[in-house]
Amino acid sequence: MRDHIDVIKGLRLQAGACRKLGSEFSAALLERAADDWLAGGPTRPLLAPWESAGLKALFDAATALRLLGALHDLALGGEDAALADAYGRLDVDAAWTAALAAMRREPERLARFMEHEPQTNEVRRSICLVGGFLEIARVTGLPLRCFEIAASAGLNLFWDRYRYEFAPGAAWGDPQSSVRLDSAWEGPPPPIGAKVAVVERAACDRRPVDLTDPAERRRLLAYVWPDQTERLARARAAIELALANGVTVEPGDAPDWTAARVAPKAGAVTVLYHSVFWQYMPAQSQAALAAAIAAIAAKATPDAPFAWLAMEPPPENMATMEVRLTLWPGGERRTLAEVHPHGAWVRWRG
Repeated sequence: MRDHIDVIKGLRLQAGACRKLGSEFSAALLERAADDWLAGGPTRPLLAPWESAGLKALFDAATALRLLGALHDLALGGEDAALADAYGRLDVDAAWTAALAAMRREPERLARFMEHEPQTNEVRRSICLVGGFLEIARVTGLPLRCFEIAASAGLNLFWDRYRYEFAPGAAWGDPQSSVRLDSAWEGPPPPIGAKVAVVERAACDRRPVDLTDPAERRRLLAYVWPDQTERLARARAAIELALANGVTVEPGDAPDWTAARVAPKAGAVTVLYHSVFWQYMPAQSQAALAAAIAAIAAKATPDAPFAWLAMEPPPENMATMEVRLTLWPGGERRTLAEVHPHGAWVRWRG
């Protein structure tokens, strides 16, 4: 019975998180899933691989999000007309009725989807990070070499080709870009007058999303909550832009890839960046990545500086999200902003 309590708690807690982040539709589906688990319905065998996991392990594995993603993927595919129609209308009752039928009819397909940990690539996080890139360019006056770890599909690899609206009269980026990002911005704008030139970019992920594969594109979209239509539109636009620019994300574990691929280079500032990734690494990998960063930093010079830009929660408060910048030589660490996990608001400190 203890296992049941943890599974149900996990579903209901994730429902609360979805509601707090603006997805009432996803929250309602997870609440129905918790009720169905209690009733011994088809949700139970789908979540059976995590039945003995504790509450923390359920969250670390993002079990509830796997379930949401599997159902949304099926709806996006269009083969299940009832599910696709209910999701299109955002009708929770109809969606759950269709979801129950789908779980009974094709549990193997849904289970296969859920075997893979969630892959998200929230494009709006670029509006959280762009202030850091602008600040790096302002301080160093050098072109940027950008290296992203845990890049998923690489959508935030092309941050300099998006258009940003910080506040009335304060914008930056390509005015013709198909990807336009705004946010509830508090504080002064970032240094939009800085000269920015990206002369090199590369990225890695442990399991990169291949955007040339329609099934993988759909999988990426499946983790965007269906009632957040603006997020879906941004993701689709960013996917098209990435494909047009020949996006490449190399397979690799972040510590090893960083140690092998990232090093200061004269005449440019080398930037290692990531977003909402650090806390998902095991402690051993965190230590290995920290060691790799320290080794790179030790090689930085005034004409070959190194910057570490991170959008992550501080260890002492996992409920908040910060954008932090450390620049070498010198190693000064600054907190540039507090931000929403999906970029809905930014409190810029500068």
